[in-house]
Amino acid sequence: MHAPRLTVFPLAALATALALTSCSSGGNGTSDRPGAIRLTPTTPPARGTVDHVTWNLPMGEPTTLDPAKAGDYSPSTAASNLCEPLIRLKPDYSTAPGLATSWRQPDPKTLVLNLRHGVRFWDGSPMTAADVVASLERQRVPATQSVNAPVLANVTTIRASSEHQVTVRFSAPDSLFLKFLVNGFGAVGKATYLKKAGTSYGTARGGLMCTGPFKLASWHPGESITAVRNPAYWDSALRPKVKKLTFRFITDNGTLTSALMSGQIDGSYELPSTSAKALRGAKTGKLYYGPSAQTVFLSATGPDSPVADHRITQALSLVLDRDALIKNVFDGAAQRQKTFMPSLVWKNSEAKDVYAKGYAALPEPPEPDAAKAKKLVDGAAPKRRTLTIAMAAGDQQSLQTLTFLQAATKKIGLKVVIRQLQPTQMSGLFFNPALRKGLDATMAIGFVDIPDPLSYADMLTNPKSPMNWINYRNSKVTSHLMAARATTDPDTAAREFTEAQALYAKDYPIVPIACPYERMFLNKRLSGAPASFAYINMPWAALIGGTGRESS
Repeated sequence: MHAPRLTVFPLAALATALALTSCSSGGNGTSDRPGAIRLTPTTPPARGTVDHVTWNLPMGEPTTLDPAKAGDYSPSTAASNLCEPLIRLKPDYSTAPGLATSWRQPDPKTLVLNLRHGVRFWDGSPMTAADVVASLERQRVPATQSVNAPVLANVTTIRASSEHQVTVRFSAPDSLFLKFLVNGFGAVGKATYLKKAGTSYGTARGGLMCTGPFKLASWHPGESITAVRNPAYWDSALRPKVKKLTFRFITDNGTLTSALMSGQIDGSYELPSTSAKALRGAKTGKLYYGPSAQTVFLSATGPDSPVADHRITQALSLVLDRDALIKNVFDGAAQRQKTFMPSLVWKNSEAKDVYAKGYAALPEPPEPDAAKAKKLVDGAAPKRRTLTIAMAAGDQQSLQTLTFLQAATKKIGLKVVIRQLQPTQMSGLFFNPALRKGLDATMAIGFVDIPDPLSYADMLTNPKSPMNWINYRNSKVTSHLMAARATTDPDTAAREFTEAQALYAKDYPIVPIACPYERMFLNKRLSGAPASFAYINMPWAALIGGTGRESS
């Protein structure tokens, strides 16, 4: 089954990858100092038009803008403003109608999508059910290399019931299919254009043909991607105030900081903590912290790794001083989490009270206890006491975290060796078991881009999942998660999920470390941008405009 994304810094479009949920604390607004951080999902509404905005993609240039392949930060950040999905994600991670105005399930194995009338592609042609069917069906085709192909596992047919209605039939009830329509899986392209472009769709050569608020104008590889506003966009409330939007690809922290300070770059999501520190109080703009759907965790790379033993993972968790990590590595812009499934993806669910009760019942993250950790290591008696842990080269946050762990494990008889891999090596190990040889664990940065926690848990715990590297098996966990997916009742799904969560949290298949907040910088001449991680799947740039106090 397809699940959320698991990404690696700075680049990694992980095909069947994963991710995670939210870190959310109370309050709103912004903060100029760690320890007093308040989160806000949005910035003040924009008031005026702006001629040009330059936005940075700090994870580097996308390899594609095809929504079917946009499984990572850079492609999703750009594509979400160009190609829109059937269901829209909102800044608080709730959902709203998008290209589909409504949907219903006449029976557990049938989903009917009613499409919006009057929607046109950038070339002026009308969007119909045939375009929706083509956009979904092409993701079954191996040549498309869609990151979403497993979402279609239970789908038997996708057909146009009428010019503006699509009916999907399933071999078994599947509550997740509808949830995935908020991301690239649900994005609609023009059927005839998709067929003509083939595998070049979404590239600098093949281009795109979508319905979003911005139109792809140019892509100069290695330099920039430019989009212009779509004056005929169907949603009058989201017709862009920005006339031209240019994406740059600055990956060096120092260069990015200087560009934001000078005004050369107007804004950026996913600011590294070093840049956030330097930009706090900058005269050119404001640093915002928002609710996030990201997580940082440590995962064993195979069943023979000492880290596959739950006693070792518990020991590693016990020597991690999470408060010190959050203060020193994340600059205070993160929070501890009990497992790999915090709150943002379910906090606006119909069953949010069930999810909240289940999460509250989980044990709190442990305080550092080296003596207890050493007893666990001695009891496990691993054949190897040297742990080789992979991380992406250049990721200072992961390096600092592993350095903390390296120092702490000396007290419990373990030795951590940090191995920094280049982006292609790091992303490759998620697909190719041979590339995990010689490694015991990896630092991972994950995110959940759909408003449901089920897919992520299944990815890490299902014995059949390609991401279950340690062959973790708990039949009760699998049974509960299967039952959650098979029901159309939100409360029942939430109860089944929380039952599974309570079980796998005890088994420690991974070591949850922290949940970073979203960090965004926005030039003072601009406002309106969402500050939450929901930007990853919503037309965030359509909300940006002038403050009303500055001329464009």
